[in-house]
Amino acid sequence: MSFKYHCLNPISSVGLENFDENYAKTDDVNDAEGILVRSASMHEMELPEKLLCVARAGAGVNNIPLDKCADKGIVVFNTPGANANGVKELVFAGMLLAARDVSGGIAWVKNNADNADIAKVAEKEKKNFAGTEISGKKLGIIGLGAIGVRVANAAKHMGMEVYGYDPYISVDAAWSLSRDIKHVRNIDDIYEECDFITIHVPLMDSTKNTINAEAISKMKDGVIILNFARDLLCDEEAILKGIESGKIRKYVSDFPNPTTAGKAGVIVTPHLGASTEESEDNCAKMAVKELRDYLENGNIKNSVNFPNCDMGVCVQAGRIAVFHKNIANMIAQFTSVFGEMGINISDMTNKSKGDYAYTMLDIETPSSDDLVKKLESIDGVIRVRVVK
Repeated sequence: MSFKYHCLNPISSVGLENFDENYAKTDDVNDAEGILVRSASMHEMELPEKLLCVARAGAGVNNIPLDKCADKGIVVFNTPGANANGVKELVFAGMLLAARDVSGGIAWVKNNADNADIAKVAEKEKKNFAGTEISGKKLGIIGLGAIGVRVANAAKHMGMEVYGYDPYISVDAAWSLSRDIKHVRNIDDIYEECDFITIHVPLMDSTKNTINAEAISKMKDGVIILNFARDLLCDEEAILKGIESGKIRKYVSDFPNPTTAGKAGVIVTPHLGASTEESEDNCAKMAVKELRDYLENGNIKNSVNFPNCDMGVCVQAGRIAVFHKNIANMIAQFTSVFGEMGINISDMTNKSKGDYAYTMLDIETPSSDDLVKKLESIDGVIRVRVVK
């Protein structure tokens, strides 16, 4: 079986090299079963009938219409953790830039480059750029996913006292987290105790403006806030007021916008978090791997709109994948269709995520158009795909 894929953004060749001879790149998105994307917005895009999956080479999926894709049985993948080290390193760069006025010092040297006595003058001026060390300070981390855990563990090695808050921490993240991290159950403990606060959660309705005026009021005077996740996680107008009042010492953001760009007390980088050669390569490789496993085997890993589901490589005559609403009696209806047609099911798995569910069935005889039509006619079925 052969497939076509389309890139909405330039994707690292290191990742694309993992496609084999069964895959062809197409410039026509309507011919593609798979799409690879980074930052291009898909919200106004007409989703092609042939499209089976979208792989986002990165973690954030705000540029992809998740519900619209789910309603059409289009699986959306992201690549959590692939860019984690690049973001982690930039978080520490942000902490150091905020704690010590390195950028101010560099600007002073540049402005005084023609002064023959610059070395002597610098000794007198450097006090204007003095700051504090991060060792011994308390760091609060909101969100202990792939990036948050790396930041936490590295901060311990930098001599910081680390508090972590994540009520939904995964088992893998918990195992990866240093035992020295103080895992707090109340986010207020982060606000009240920490000198530095960094946020690493996905942007959802429930997390928008997590750091708001109320949260800021609970923080220590002179707190430094870092945001390398999404700008809308912070009420930036409230943060500017906090800087003006002296409550907040610095705000470091990786998301330039008219609210914060050029403002006093704010350090903004131009969305550099995952912009390293290594991160882009890692994201591309993971995205291609996810896309291939789904197209070839029907397996889903790291999807944001459908449940993870893995049945390995199919060794039977056929494999059918059914996207459907997460409602009662669906499995009974599926098996009834197979039974009526005299088709034996050798293996089956069913997983759900919110309003949607995904069922894969391995069968001992090849599928047919009649089988597909009968499954599609069941109320609640979104899409039926013949994987093999």
